[in-house]
Amino acid sequence: MAGAIIENMSTKKLCIVGGILLVFQIVAFLVGGLIAPAPTTAVPYMSVKCVDVRKNHHRTRWLMPWGANQCDKIRDIEEAIPREIEANDIVFSVHIPLPTMEMSPWFQFMLFILQLDIAFKLNNQIRENAEVSMDVSLAYRDDVLAEWTEMAHERVPRKLKCSFTSPKTSEHEGRYYECDVLPFMEIGSVAHKYYLLNIRLPVNEKKKINVGIGEIKDIRLVGIHQNGGFTKVWFAMKTFLTPSIFIIMVWYWRRITMMSRPPVLLEKVIFALGISMTFINIPVEWFSIGFDWTWMLLFGDIRQGIFYAMLLSFWIIFCGEHMMDQHERNHISGYWKQVGPIAVGSFCLFIFDMCERGVQLTNPFYSIWTTDVGTELAMAFIIVAGICLCLYFLFLCFMVFQVFRNISGKQSSLPAMSKVRRLHYEGLIFRFKFLMLITLACAAMTVIFFIVSQVTEGHWKWGGVTVQVNSAFFTGIYGMWNLYVFALMFLYAPSHKNYGEDQSNGDLGVHSGEELQLTTTITHVDGPTEIYKLTRKEAQE
Repeated sequence: MAGAIIENMSTKKLCIVGGILLVFQIVAFLVGGLIAPAPTTAVPYMSVKCVDVRKNHHRTRWLMPWGANQCDKIRDIEEAIPREIEANDIVFSVHIPLPTMEMSPWFQFMLFILQLDIAFKLNNQIRENAEVSMDVSLAYRDDVLAEWTEMAHERVPRKLKCSFTSPKTSEHEGRYYECDVLPFMEIGSVAHKYYLLNIRLPVNEKKKINVGIGEIKDIRLVGIHQNGGFTKVWFAMKTFLTPSIFIIMVWYWRRITMMSRPPVLLEKVIFALGISMTFINIPVEWFSIGFDWTWMLLFGDIRQGIFYAMLLSFWIIFCGEHMMDQHERNHISGYWKQVGPIAVGSFCLFIFDMCERGVQLTNPFYSIWTTDVGTELAMAFIIVAGICLCLYFLFLCFMVFQVFRNISGKQSSLPAMSKVRRLHYEGLIFRFKFLMLITLACAAMTVIFFIVSQVTEGHWKWGGVTVQVNSAFFTGIYGMWNLYVFALMFLYAPSHKNYGEDQSNGDLGVHSGEELQLTTTITHVDGPTEIYKLTRKEAQE
């Protein structure tokens, strides 16, 4: 009887394979921790107050904060009063990046958050539920002497959430409100070298536009983009891992199709997991270096969602196919209660992502967090997703416990066997349990990754060596998934060895009673391993 490689490979060879995979896992963490820089960089920008006294502000005129063609500037708002400059004539200009620097396609994306410096005035206080309305224009160019090309022009409303901790008296006039940062802009590609933002705060007292928002002194931005060095390491890992997973996937399915029996559900979902891993591995991001593909962030989210949905479903099916219960297994319909919620949850996250990054394809200033309803929905999605993730992990632990208990119950028949036969089956059970524990460890590492990535400071220093924790987790977890999928397809591939032909019953010291007791247990049940057949037969009986 031919089994899977995990059962027929010698312990020595299995340990060598495990050791090689462990080395690759350590290398994956070290690549991110010691070679790659931090995944992202935050750059602060202070806007420059330019003056545009033209009567027709609708005609686009790009105001540069510095350089050869810099605008007419004022240092502060007080300077505008004696010069009879109105609020509608002031343009807050921000050049990206800072002087003498260039943006690069290796940065992959740009995310900006907004911070308003608002001074307290007795006659101009921030009203309740105040909303600031900004007229924002975004332009780009690739040469310092070239003309600016408009990229986007939108009216951007943002609700103010500010507090004033001091007493609201004349003595405290001029002190600043404490305001929450506001989401401002996100672009899914960095295809140009230079970007320019012109921000106006048009005032219309009749329409109550920008009335009761306090005295805005300055506008500050923080730009966040992916580090070019991290991008190169990330692309290199994808380029290396893609052929590795693709080759093992083709080899695995070729071995499955060479068998006389049709593939069972477990073998199909392992193959599907390999397809989803290959899909997320394909380094299509290389094209973003030469093309202005702003949809790459959305496409990356979709790929990750497909992989995680497949991975969560696989774990449920993998445990379920080894449980000795009376449920109808080996059919995907038997898992609709477990896989159904995963599919619904993934679809909801897809809709949420489309409402955010899908809209940003045409309006980079849009954010679902800018409205009260949007903020509540977004927070609800995040909280529910976190709770569901924890409940899923607990349910997975329960299923693994059930599998272990059922397999352990079957071990009660082993002491009656001959020593060699008993050791053989004990070895199979130990290998299966070890693989199940590795599965739980992978699930736990995923949960820890999301938690640590939110609370870590980004790097640790050990002596003279700086370890980038976030980069190490990104590359380490990504490497772990690839190694896990690789190991599954390799270990669960049909072995070329025929256990029943290579070793006779006499060689194993098997007596007729033992052969009747255990060997017939797995008769007429198809599956990749003896443990699988053992549990399937038990469920059928």
